[in-house]
Order: sequence, then structure tokens, then C-alpha cells
Amino acid sequence: MRIVIAEDDALLREGLALLLRAESLDVVATAEDPDAFLAAVDAEKPDVAIVDVRMPPTHTDEGITAAVEARRRRPELAVLVLSAYVEQAFATDLLAQGSARLGYLLKERVGRVEEFLAALHRVAEGGTAIDPEVVAQLLSRSRPDARLQRLSPREREVLALMAEGLGNAAVAERLVVTDGAVHKHIRSIFAKLDLAPTDRTDRRVAAVLHYLEDARRRA
Repeated sequence: MRIVIAEDDALLREGLALLLRAESLDVVATAEDPDAFLAAVDAEKPDVAIVDVRMPPTHTDEGITAAVEARRRRPELAVLVLSAYVEQAFATDLLAQGSARLGYLLKERVGRVEEFLAALHRVAEGGTAIDPEVVAQLLSRSRPDARLQRLSPREREVLALMAEGLGNAAVAERLVVTDGAVHKHIRSIFAKLDLAPTDRTDRRVAAVLHYLEDARRRA
């Protein structure tokens, strides 16, 4: 796995590089600003990019903008975005590009090494990894939505775990229920959110996008 890190905080940038190299992962380049990051993507052709949301010069959305541009240049690139805070508009924009090979984690998750590495590998392997705290905050902000009110408490739990990128078996294990029960909950969620059975591409994350869009409108 070839990795490029884009982070303007030198301590975190070098700390990430050391952590990943200690796990025998190949950090091929690090960058402190968007231009250097995109140059590294072009030159090194990485498999995964770890990108901070807020980067120079304005420390607003440069990281997200650079990540979207990197994916335009290399559609197969996996991107794991790190943020110090829940950035609801940025989370929505990121997922709107498609959920495959994308992750969104709070920086505090890096300190939980096993969780961070699991998310990194999930994204590199083509999955989705969204920080559970991001999901919890955004879902709670959007609860007045009528369709969200249709969901039972258990369905909310299932949806939150789906949004983290967990598959049915992992959701069942986390909630201590059967795979069949999880499958029934997911079918019910799709029906209550008016997601047509034929919309199979990214339908799991489409359920979360509904909430993210609602949260942005209410912000």
C-alpha cells in the first residue's frame, strides 16, 4: 500500500508517517500544503491519500478541494480525510463524490491505533469508513426530518453502523443480533427513506447522505 500524507501540522504529519511505516506500510511522500500534495499524487501514484480538511493558505476547505482534485486525476485513489471537528458540509461534499474508497475520521481517532488502521485498510480495499462521532452528530442534528422519524431506535443504530462502513456481519456482531435481523432492519430503513430497491449502487451510504444533506440545510 503506497500512501501520501497531506497535513500542515508537522508533528502530526511525521507522527502519522512513523506510525504507518512501523506497520510496514509504504509512505511514499508527505506534504504540508495542497499544491505539494497534488504534485506528490502525480509523481508517486499512491494507492491511498490521507488528507487534512483544513490546510494553507486559508485553513478552510483546501484539503477537501485537493482531495476531490486528486480523485479526478486518479479515480482509483482511496482517500481518508482527517478533521479536528465535525465538518458537516465537507462530509456531505466528500460523500457526494461517491462512497467507494473514501473515509472521514476525526483526528482523535488516530490515537486509537487499531481503529485508525482498520479504517485505513477498509478504505484502501474499496470500502467506506466514517467516524462514528461524525455520524452521531450529523444524525442528531437532522432528527426533525420526517423520514428519520419513521425509523425505530434499532434502525437508527443499524444506520449509524452502516455509515461507519460496517458490513452486515460486523453490524450483527456489534449489536449482538443475527445477520438475518440486520438484513431485515436494512430493508426497512431503505423502505422508510424511500430508497428504491433498484438503487443498488451506494444505496447504504445514500441513506446517510439523506441525513447529511438535511443537517446542512438546518445548519
